[in-house]
Amino acid sequence: MKNGLVIFLGVFATLAFSWAGMLLAAHKQIGALPQFKDPVEQTLNPAPLTGIADQGRAVYQDLGCAVCHTQQVRYAGFGSDIERKWGERGSFARDYIREKSVLIGSSRIGPDLRNVAARPYASAEFFHGLLYAPESVAPGTNMPAHTFLYEVRPLAGNQPSHKAVKISGPHAPGDGFEVVPTSRAEALVAYLMSLKDTYNYPTEQDLNAPAPAKEGGH
Repeated sequence: MKNGLVIFLGVFATLAFSWAGMLLAAHKQIGALPQFKDPVEQTLNPAPLTGIADQGRAVYQDLGCAVCHTQQVRYAGFGSDIERKWGERGSFARDYIREKSVLIGSSRIGPDLRNVAARPYASAEFFHGLLYAPESVAPGTNMPAHTFLYEVRPLAGNQPSHKAVKISGPHAPGDGFEVVPTSRAEALVAYLMSLKDTYNYPTEQDLNAPAPAKEGGH
Protein backbone atom coordinates (compact mmCIF):
# COMPACT_ATOMS: atom_id res chain seq x y z
CA MET A 1 0.00 0.00 0.00
CA LYS A 2 2.90 2.35 0.72
CA ASN A 3 4.04 2.04 -2.88
CA GLY A 4 0.54 2.38 -4.32
CA LEU A 5 0.79 6.13 -4.87
CA VAL A 6 4.25 5.81 -6.39
CA ILE A 7 3.05 3.11 -8.80
CA PHE A 8 -0.02 5.18 -9.75
CA LEU A 9 2.08 8.30 -10.39
CA GLY A 10 4.58 6.27 -12.40
CA VAL A 11 1.88 4.76 -14.62
CA PHE A 12 0.17 8.14 -15.01
CA ALA A 13 3.44 9.85 -15.96
CA THR A 14 4.27 7.10 -18.46
CA LEU A 15 0.89 7.40 -20.16
CA ALA A 16 0.96 11.21 -20.08
CA PHE A 17 4.44 11.46 -21.61
CA SER A 18 3.57 8.86 -24.25
CA TRP A 19 0.41 10.71 -25.24
CA ALA A 20 2.17 14.08 -25.26
CA GLY A 21 5.02 12.65 -27.32
CA MET A 22 2.60 11.27 -29.90
CA LEU A 23 0.82 14.62 -30.23
CA LEU A 24 4.03 16.63 -30.42
CA ALA A 25 5.53 14.29 -32.99
CA ALA A 26 2.41 14.53 -35.15
CA HIS A 27 2.40 18.32 -34.87
CA LYS A 28 6.06 18.52 -35.84
CA GLN A 29 5.56 16.22 -38.83
CA ILE A 30 2.17 17.39 -40.11
CA GLY A 31 0.99 20.47 -38.23
CA ALA A 32 3.96 22.55 -39.32
CA LEU A 33 3.53 21.82 -43.04
CA PRO A 34 3.47 25.10 -45.02
CA GLN A 35 1.63 25.89 -48.23
CA PHE A 36 3.49 24.80 -51.35
CA LYS A 37 4.42 27.55 -53.82
CA ASP A 38 4.13 26.43 -57.42
CA PRO A 39 7.45 27.27 -59.11
CA VAL A 40 5.77 28.09 -62.43
CA GLU A 41 2.41 29.67 -61.59
CA GLN A 42 3.68 31.17 -58.31
CA THR A 43 0.45 30.17 -56.56
CA LEU A 44 0.16 28.86 -53.00
CA ASN A 45 -1.43 25.45 -52.53
CA PRO A 46 -3.71 24.63 -50.89
CA ALA A 47 -5.35 28.02 -51.30
CA PRO A 48 -6.77 29.41 -48.05
CA LEU A 49 -10.51 29.24 -47.50
CA THR A 50 -12.44 32.40 -48.27
CA GLY A 51 -14.34 33.98 -45.41
CA ILE A 52 -17.73 32.66 -46.52
CA ALA A 53 -16.32 29.17 -47.19
CA ASP A 54 -14.83 29.11 -43.69
CA GLN A 55 -18.25 30.03 -42.30
CA GLY A 56 -19.65 27.16 -44.37
CA ARG A 57 -17.14 24.78 -42.81
CA ALA A 58 -18.63 25.68 -39.43
CA VAL A 59 -22.15 25.02 -40.80
CA TYR A 60 -20.97 21.66 -42.21
CA GLN A 61 -19.61 20.74 -38.79
CA ASP A 62 -22.68 22.02 -36.93
CA LEU A 63 -25.07 20.00 -39.12
CA GLY A 64 -23.07 16.81 -38.54
CA CYS A 65 -22.36 16.23 -42.23
CA ALA A 66 -19.24 14.25 -41.25
CA VAL A 67 -21.51 11.55 -39.79
CA CYS A 68 -22.51 10.43 -43.31
CA HIS A 69 -19.66 11.78 -45.46
CA THR A 70 -15.90 11.33 -45.32
CA GLN A 71 -13.28 13.71 -46.65
CA GLN A 72 -10.39 11.41 -47.49
CA VAL A 73 -9.60 9.88 -50.86
CA ARG A 74 -7.82 6.58 -50.32
CA TYR A 75 -4.75 5.63 -52.35
CA ALA A 76 -5.01 3.11 -55.15
CA GLY A 77 -4.85 -0.37 -53.62
CA PHE A 78 -6.60 0.73 -50.42
CA GLY A 79 -10.09 1.09 -51.84
CA SER A 80 -11.98 2.06 -54.98
CA ASP A 81 -12.05 5.83 -54.41
CA ILE A 82 -9.94 6.62 -57.49
CA GLU A 83 -12.00 4.24 -59.66
CA ARG A 84 -15.19 5.90 -58.42
CA LYS A 85 -13.79 9.26 -59.57
CA TRP A 86 -13.95 10.63 -56.04
CA GLY A 87 -10.52 12.13 -56.63
CA GLU A 88 -7.64 12.17 -59.08
CA ARG A 89 -5.20 11.08 -56.37
CA GLY A 90 -5.12 10.00 -52.76
CA SER A 91 -5.34 12.70 -50.10
CA PHE A 92 -2.13 14.19 -48.69
CA ALA A 93 -1.62 15.55 -45.20
CA ARG A 94 -0.84 18.93 -46.77
CA ASP A 95 -4.37 19.08 -48.19
CA TYR A 96 -5.74 19.65 -44.69
CA ILE A 97 -3.46 22.39 -43.37
CA ARG A 98 -6.03 25.11 -44.01
CA GLU A 99 -8.63 23.30 -41.85
CA LYS A 100 -9.21 24.51 -38.29
CA SER A 101 -10.68 21.09 -37.54
CA VAL A 102 -10.20 18.18 -39.94
CA LEU A 103 -13.59 16.68 -40.80
CA ILE A 104 -12.38 13.34 -42.20
CA GLY A 105 -15.41 11.40 -40.91
CA SER A 106 -15.64 7.64 -40.56
CA SER A 107 -18.82 6.50 -42.35
CA ARG A 108 -19.70 6.58 -46.04
CA ILE A 109 -23.46 6.50 -46.00
CA GLY A 110 -23.04 9.17 -48.67
CA PRO A 111 -20.15 9.69 -51.09
CA ASP A 112 -16.79 11.10 -50.06
CA LEU A 113 -16.78 14.90 -50.42
CA ARG A 114 -13.09 15.76 -50.39
CA ASN A 115 -13.09 16.58 -54.11
CA VAL A 116 -16.80 17.10 -54.69
CA ALA A 117 -16.24 20.50 -56.32
CA ALA A 118 -14.06 18.88 -59.01
CA ARG A 119 -16.83 16.59 -60.27
CA PRO A 120 -18.58 17.35 -63.58
CA TYR A 121 -21.96 18.08 -61.99
CA ALA A 122 -20.61 20.42 -59.31
CA SER A 123 -22.12 23.90 -59.27
CA ALA A 124 -23.73 26.17 -56.71
CA GLU A 125 -27.11 25.53 -58.35
CA PHE A 126 -26.68 21.75 -58.02
CA PHE A 127 -25.70 21.92 -54.36
CA HIS A 128 -28.59 24.21 -53.47
CA GLY A 129 -30.98 21.82 -55.19
CA LEU A 130 -29.39 18.87 -53.39
CA LEU A 131 -29.74 20.53 -50.00
CA TYR A 132 -33.30 21.77 -50.46
CA ALA A 133 -34.79 18.81 -52.34
CA PRO A 134 -32.22 15.99 -52.84
CA GLU A 135 -34.52 13.92 -55.08
CA SER A 136 -34.83 16.84 -57.52
CA VAL A 137 -31.19 16.48 -58.60
CA ALA A 138 -30.22 13.00 -57.36
CA PRO A 139 -33.14 10.57 -57.78
CA GLY A 140 -32.94 7.63 -55.39
CA THR A 141 -30.61 9.35 -52.93
CA ASN A 142 -31.02 8.68 -49.21
CA MET A 143 -29.86 12.17 -48.27
CA PRO A 144 -32.36 14.05 -46.06
CA ALA A 145 -33.72 17.39 -47.22
CA HIS A 146 -32.37 20.50 -45.49
CA THR A 147 -35.33 22.75 -46.18
CA PHE A 148 -34.69 24.64 -42.93
CA LEU A 149 -31.71 26.26 -44.67
CA TYR A 150 -34.07 27.95 -47.16
CA GLU A 151 -37.00 30.35 -47.18
CA VAL A 152 -40.10 29.91 -49.32
CA ARG A 153 -41.48 33.39 -49.86
CA PRO A 154 -43.85 35.22 -52.22
CA LEU A 155 -42.38 36.65 -55.40
CA ALA A 156 -41.74 40.36 -55.33
CA GLY A 157 -43.33 41.12 -58.71
CA ASN A 158 -43.35 38.66 -61.58
CA GLN A 159 -39.64 37.77 -61.56
CA PRO A 160 -37.76 35.66 -58.97
CA SER A 161 -34.86 37.27 -57.14
CA HIS A 162 -31.32 36.66 -58.32
CA LYS A 163 -30.70 34.35 -55.36
CA ALA A 164 -33.73 32.14 -55.98
CA VAL A 165 -32.98 28.40 -56.28
CA LYS A 166 -34.30 26.72 -59.44
CA ILE A 167 -36.50 23.86 -58.23
CA SER A 168 -38.67 21.99 -60.71
CA GLY A 169 -41.14 19.13 -60.55
CA PRO A 170 -43.08 18.12 -57.45
CA HIS A 171 -40.54 19.81 -55.16
CA ALA A 172 -41.04 23.26 -56.68
CA PRO A 173 -42.81 25.92 -54.58
CA GLY A 174 -46.32 26.90 -55.54
CA ASP A 175 -47.14 29.53 -58.14
CA GLY A 176 -46.11 32.97 -57.00
CA PHE A 177 -43.46 31.68 -54.57
CA GLU A 178 -39.70 31.22 -54.68
CA VAL A 179 -37.07 29.33 -52.71
CA VAL A 180 -34.27 31.54 -51.38
CA PRO A 181 -31.16 30.29 -49.52
CA THR A 182 -30.39 31.64 -46.07
CA SER A 183 -26.90 32.90 -45.26
CA ARG A 184 -26.10 29.48 -43.74
CA ALA A 185 -27.05 27.72 -46.99
CA GLU A 186 -24.93 30.12 -49.05
CA ALA A 187 -21.97 29.59 -46.74
CA LEU A 188 -22.33 25.79 -46.80
CA VAL A 189 -22.46 25.75 -50.61
CA ALA A 190 -19.39 28.00 -50.74
CA TYR A 191 -17.58 25.49 -48.54
CA LEU A 192 -18.62 22.55 -50.74
CA MET A 193 -17.41 24.47 -53.80
CA SER A 194 -14.01 24.88 -52.09
CA LEU A 195 -13.48 21.11 -51.71
CA LYS A 196 -11.15 20.50 -54.63
CA ASP A 197 -7.74 18.89 -54.00
CA THR A 198 -6.52 18.52 -57.58
CA TYR A 199 -3.05 20.04 -57.24
CA ASN A 200 -0.44 17.27 -57.26
CA TYR A 201 2.40 18.35 -54.98
CA PRO A 202 5.80 17.36 -56.40
CA THR A 203 7.03 16.72 -52.86
CA GLU A 204 4.26 14.18 -52.20
CA GLN A 205 3.82 12.47 -55.56
CA ASP A 206 5.76 9.35 -54.52
CA LEU A 207 3.33 8.81 -51.63
CA ASN A 208 0.64 7.85 -54.12
CA ALA A 209 2.81 5.37 -56.00
CA PRO A 210 1.71 1.75 -55.45
CA ALA A 211 4.00 -0.42 -53.36
CA PRO A 212 6.42 -2.49 -55.48
CA ALA A 213 5.49 -6.14 -55.87
CA LYS A 214 7.59 -8.50 -53.75
CA GLU A 215 9.56 -11.09 -55.61
CA GLY A 216 9.21 -14.75 -54.68
CA GLY A 217 5.60 -14.39 -53.50
CA HIS A 218 6.55 -13.91 -49.82
